[in-house]
Amino acid sequence: MSAEPSPQATRPRPLPQPAREHRPLRARAAAALASAAPALGAYAGVRIVGLLVFWAAASAAGKDAFHLLAERWDSVWYQRVAEHGYRYTVTLPDGAVHSDLAFFPLLPALERGIAEVTPLGLAGAGLLVAWLAGLLAAWGIFAVGARLYGRRAGVALAALWGVYPTAFVQSMAYTETLFTALAAWSLYAVLTRRWIVAGALCVLAGLTRPSAAALIAALAITAATLVREYRAGATDGIVRRNGRMLAGVVLAPLGWLGYVVFVAVREGSPFAYFDIQAQWGNSIDGGAALAGFILGLPLPGALGLCAALAGLGWLVHLCVRQRQPLPVLVYGIAVVVISLIGSGYFGSRPRLMMPAFPLLLPPAVALLRLRSTARTATVLAVLAAASAAYGAWTLLGSGPP
Repeated sequence: MSAEPSPQATRPRPLPQPAREHRPLRARAAAALASAAPALGAYAGVRIVGLLVFWAAASAAGKDAFHLLAERWDSVWYQRVAEHGYRYTVTLPDGAVHSDLAFFPLLPALERGIAEVTPLGLAGAGLLVAWLAGLLAAWGIFAVGARLYGRRAGVALAALWGVYPTAFVQSMAYTETLFTALAAWSLYAVLTRRWIVAGALCVLAGLTRPSAAALIAALAITAATLVREYRAGATDGIVRRNGRMLAGVVLAPLGWLGYVVFVAVREGSPFAYFDIQAQWGNSIDGGAALAGFILGLPLPGALGLCAALAGLGWLVHLCVRQRQPLPVLVYGIAVVVISLIGSGYFGSRPRLMMPAFPLLLPPAVALLRLRSTARTATVLAVLAAASAAYGAWTLLGSGPP
């Protein structure tokens, strides 16, 4: 990063149809991995910093770091599903019933499969999935950023995702890294007009987290816009010739919808899944719970939270102003909206927004304006240290809900 980027470097690159590739698949994969190596190295570096700081803090506090990462909160629910299937419920003192049907099946399936063929237990398998998926997510995030703004922006984007304030969750046996990996590569497939691949990855994302609704919306809105532009004569005939786009859009919701139908059949009610989520306090209320939480805070806390939300809104504004491609923009905004309009506990919302990596594209491009690699590395090191300290403090305290 030794030179000031040109104005063109801060605008998305054109998205032509991908040329037919004649090299063997193995050669293409090796070339893609070599191109992504700096991004994967940067991401792994900042996450290792987070893990080392946390491990040291846990040792000093006399706590088991492995247990804190792999055997608490949602991780336990996923592992219970992996071991016994969907059969567990717990009744709280207030009468609320928490069912394991609130948790989507892909992570438990992977945990069980890995545990059966390796010496790892379910907890270790969960961590292995999360860590490998983190690298795949960083690779996909890099691929999106590099396609839009160049390789340096892709590297910066992957590193920034690794120092997100709640990035410590990326090192836990949770679904955030798995979902983000599937979402990032699905968006990349849309950008390169590989619609069936995008739809298939969306199916898997829909078996991972309910926030796959944001990805489904991104594919559907993009396809509808392309069809409208073709009919208006604003695009070439590729939409008409490409039945794969329709196939990808039809595929996209099948994972999410399939699980909702499974719960409905199992529980004997068409709205069973949504009733179960409501029992967990995760119904959609349009932001009423968030507003109530803010109003219930002391004035300094309320002002600080409003400032944070204003900063989030500014990031969204920058994404629009940056003219991000429609699927990327819709996905990022939809993840934010879904995270804010639910009635769930406020402390989980930053974690729920973490897959919205397009929000980090404006800061990633801004990093390109630094005049040297050393300055960029310094900024990332400071952010990594801050993220690591916050992660250690959180994991040794109440932790992520």
